[in-house]
Amino acid sequence: MNLPTPAIVAERGAQRLPRLALILLCAAYVLPGLFGREPWRNADLTAFGFMASIAEGRAPWWQPAIAGIPAEGGPLPYWLGALAIKALPFLDAPFAARLPYALVLIGVLVAVWYACFHLARTEAAQPVAFAFGGEAQVVDYARALADGALLALMASLGLLQLGHETTPELLQLLAVSTYLYGLAAAPFRHTQARIAVLLALPVLAASGAPTVACLLGALGVLLNHRSSYREAKAQRVWLLGSLTLAVLAAWAFDGWAWRVSPEPELGPLLSLLAWFCWPSGPLALWTLWRWRRHGLRRHITVPFIALLVPLLACVAMDGSDRALLLALPSLAILAAFALPTLSRGFSAAVDWFSVFFFSAAALFFWLYYVSMQTGWPARPLANMRRLAEGFEPSFNLLALLLAIAATAAWLALVRWRTARHRHALWKSLALPAGGVALGWLLVMSLLLPALDYARGNGPLVARLKAHLPADAGCMAAPGQSLATLSALEWHGGWHVQGRGTLAGAACQHALVDTGEPTPPGWRVIAHVRRPTDRGNNAGFVLLERQ
Repeated sequence: MNLPTPAIVAERGAQRLPRLALILLCAAYVLPGLFGREPWRNADLTAFGFMASIAEGRAPWWQPAIAGIPAEGGPLPYWLGALAIKALPFLDAPFAARLPYALVLIGVLVAVWYACFHLARTEAAQPVAFAFGGEAQVVDYARALADGALLALMASLGLLQLGHETTPELLQLLAVSTYLYGLAAAPFRHTQARIAVLLALPVLAASGAPTVACLLGALGVLLNHRSSYREAKAQRVWLLGSLTLAVLAAWAFDGWAWRVSPEPELGPLLSLLAWFCWPSGPLALWTLWRWRRHGLRRHITVPFIALLVPLLACVAMDGSDRALLLALPSLAILAAFALPTLSRGFSAAVDWFSVFFFSAAALFFWLYYVSMQTGWPARPLANMRRLAEGFEPSFNLLALLLAIAATAAWLALVRWRTARHRHALWKSLALPAGGVALGWLLVMSLLLPALDYARGNGPLVARLKAHLPADAGCMAAPGQSLATLSALEWHGGWHVQGRGTLAGAACQHALVDTGEPTPPGWRVIAHVRRPTDRGNNAGFVLLERQ
């Protein structure tokens, strides 16, 4: 049955985003943070610790470990970083480990673009046909919506930091995006779609999310069983094979880790959903409302099932932002289908909010940078030194030039958008995506030294070394976080014992939390804090065996 479509798009509205501008925007989003920084605590530093343990031979490939504590979930994400470290020994290890994950992020962007492109080509997703012609053509319309989905994904605040880490969740995100592409492209790209679904679920299971993989696979089989496309029905066999491989991968890597919270708190969960999914979340809700009569059509059901499973996982895990991360590709695709139905007033409101918010943020970052370099105004530098004790600013000419270029590009984008360019479907997401890219680039260039000092564990290890002899080769640190243990191994170069108790430790030195009683046979050498530690019980106590 043909249902009326809410999308009304003229031919001039299906303009594609200029490819050079799109490539530059993606580069401004992906590359900052790749260079010149150390792994940040907590998840980023922990994941790097597992990678370094494999690359340096301190743990086997099959079981990565930090200070003797094995990793949970599958080892596949850590293999990527370890292989890069071993293959590129002439590069700094953290930078080498980040290189494959930059490619993973690019793969996520590409997979989301093509998934939306193929969904927009389905018959039910097409806009209204005009009586005398002039409506958008199928391929042009699909390309414009795919550009909008890509902009919506880059504008998502939840992807900004988590998407630039070297953690298993980023590989899970690629697997979910590839799975979306496989379902979306089934009617049009038979071989590519089958390969995509066959690989996606095992990778997802081997990266620490086997339950999500199994649920997505089961829903995909049900969806294709009800599909009117013969090619989609034929994909069911490949989905069942992918499900089987996912179960085997989870069993082989002992990846069935249940982290379910029996009583999730509603308030923090709603707060997380509000900022983490902005701006794709509200647009996705608008899509579900405007396309409600097409709820069983492929361009709605495919992203909806890939949205439902991560949302359930987030709720079950007490509002985990890393579980919610897997919902962003689906939210971006659903947000793209809202673009043909938006009013001019709503688009104008999004534009002006983006202009004021991101311009104010850029001014704030520049103010702090000027204060760090010149001492005027004095308050921002004083605040920074108070929050990160011992920090001293440094100057980098390349970072300054990149920040100036990014700011000039933002001003040009604002001028273009406010010059009444109202035809392209993706116009409402150009400023949000550009503003996020601007803010990320400014932070990763102008404020990177301060962030590196405050969020890394290098300063902590440097303070510990000041109280230890040069030949100290062992450190007992039972009960410490994996990020701290990773910093002790990587920055300190010590053999670290993270298990057991101090009574059975073979090391001459130990690290315990402030406030813990000194065990018999040990004496206190020093109280050491991170530059950002606050409170009487913050920091660590360095012990030496008597």
